[in-house]
Amino acid sequence: MTIKNNLSPAQILFNLIKTRRSIRRYTTDPIPPETIRHLLEAATWAPSAHNRQPWRFAVLTRAADIKRLAEAMGARLRADRSADGDAPADIERDVARSYARLTGAPVVIIVCLSMADMDSYPDPRRSRNEWVMAAQSTAMAAQNLLLLAHAEGLAACWICAPLFAPDLVRETLALPVDWEPQGLITLGRPAETRDKARLPIDTKIKFL
Repeated sequence: MTIKNNLSPAQILFNLIKTRRSIRRYTTDPIPPETIRHLLEAATWAPSAHNRQPWRFAVLTRAADIKRLAEAMGARLRADRSADGDAPADIERDVARSYARLTGAPVVIIVCLSMADMDSYPDPRRSRNEWVMAAQSTAMAAQNLLLLAHAEGLAACWICAPLFAPDLVRETLALPVDWEPQGLITLGRPAETRDKARLPIDTKIKFL
């Protein structure tokens, strides 16, 4: 991304936030390991509850691993939608779209949380709140990664599908038992451009 040199750091950051897009098509160019590590380091500087840093990242760069995950998730998607009684043709289009989005990316990062270092409570209310704090922390880490990827001229897309099959994702990739998949990020060099809009800010805020 090209940014004019006369902008202040705040203006540069605001421009990055406003111009980031969810890109779903990528070139076949590989992403250097050092670039991936740089993005992940940015992720780990996000705020976190109690500074426990509950985020975990599984990085897939081999086509065979990405394909295996895409096939497993596609099979689950097909089973879920079939149980809903959806039309077979619609299901297959959805499965094919999901498969293409994953296998078309040179890098797939599974974003997980772990409760291993979070506080534990004897009651459901506080336990649930502690888990939500871990999920919020992990989401902020993912946003850091997305913004730096954009600043580096890369493209990325956050996909929530692992939330619907966390055990399947964990088992397919042999992740540690305490890693709870929250989503995945496809990453690569952009092969498309996209635009987006936002509703007027006044429809979303209230000053008290």
